[in-house]
Amino acid sequence: MPRHTDCCINPSILSADFVNLEAELARIANADAVHVDVMDNHFVPNLTIGLPVVERLRAVSPVPLDAHLMIADADRWAPAYADAGLDSVTFHAEAATAPIKLARELRTRGARAGMALRPATAVEPYLDMLTELDMLLIMTVEPGFGGQSFLEVTLPKIRRARAAIDGSGAQVALQVDGGITEETIVRAAEAGANVFVAGSAVYGAPSPAEAIDVLRAKGRVVRRR
Repeated sequence: MPRHTDCCINPSILSADFVNLEAELARIANADAVHVDVMDNHFVPNLTIGLPVVERLRAVSPVPLDAHLMIADADRWAPAYADAGLDSVTFHAEAATAPIKLARELRTRGARAGMALRPATAVEPYLDMLTELDMLLIMTVEPGFGGQSFLEVTLPKIRRARAAIDGSGAQVALQVDGGITEETIVRAAEAGANVFVAGSAVYGAPSPAEAIDVLRAKGRVVRRR
């Protein structure tokens, strides 16, 4: 579970040095979790890593793994990531045929169940299943590549998601992923997000650990207002 429930920073290893991921994980030991982007070149036009690499990452990571599955046929493939012992597994609503069933299966297998939405996917059709989720991920860029700019157009959707979560009474984390910097984390936190995925803002800094502390501090100030 996240160690900082009011503002969690989950660095994305999409921006890390893939030649030595174990060392890159050690550089973010103060993070709440590491965000692992799994892409299949079908659901998104990019190819990263798969289950065998993720299993090894779990074995050496100093923090929990938060898998973001940007893959087709999530109903078939996502449960294996829960079986691998990951703390959290997030599938895309657009890639799942039976999202409620899949979320329940992930929980049954010991993982926290997360569901992601692309920037243009409306959140309203999924609000009735909030109690089936542990986390809702609002993409703030188009999934597939790191280094993109934050899409301001997603802020109203984040606000609507936060209002729905608070209204439901469900204990659901609201995560944002894409273009998170020292500036945009403030706007995302003001809109209601409390889990932030940051790639280049962390691994592009001289000290990733210090960058995590700065981002967390900025997000916490907003969340505590």
